[in-house]
Amino acid sequence: MELITARLRLDPLRESDADALYAYRSDPAVALYQGWKPSTRGEALDFIRAQQHSTPDRRDSWLQRAIRLADATLIGDLGLHIPAGADGSYAFGITIAPVYQGMGYAREALRALFDMVFGELRAHRLHASIDQRNAPCAALLRSLGMRQEAHFRESLKLRGEWVDDVIFAMLAREWAHARAER
Repeated sequence: MELITARLRLDPLRESDADALYAYRSDPAVALYQGWKPSTRGEALDFIRAQQHSTPDRRDSWLQRAIRLADATLIGDLGLHIPAGADGSYAFGITIAPVYQGMGYAREALRALFDMVFGELRAHRLHASIDQRNAPCAALLRSLGMRQEAHFRESLKLRGEWVDDVIFAMLAREWAHARAER
């Protein structure tokens, strides 16, 4: 899976991305809302190596892609969960390095992902699970036309703390409508 937008390229993570991936994924402000935080640069490199053979047809797995600027600078990553069955329901997650947040990059990357998932992969439904305290992410998902479907109180334990899990979702027909309105 490789996607190109006006300002971004979403492509496989490279071993040369390990330092940048480790830097932003281990940043306390980023890690607060993430399920995975690398403890070392080596752990980030192992993660990248494990992803090198992932493809959209590999069922019941996460396909992680780099989010890059035109000059190949890694500014974040995007994960897509490929369902085990052919039920057409996919999950995703996105992380943007703090220095690149607030510039519209996450919205641009997600629009490309939604187009691909609802187009090429013919998904019926796409959803994301976020920490309730991550207000900027909730606002981003709402701005894309996603709706909040659930709020599970203290249902996830992240780094020793119970946190709320909020589920946002969108159906293929809702994305088609949101695109038509743009």
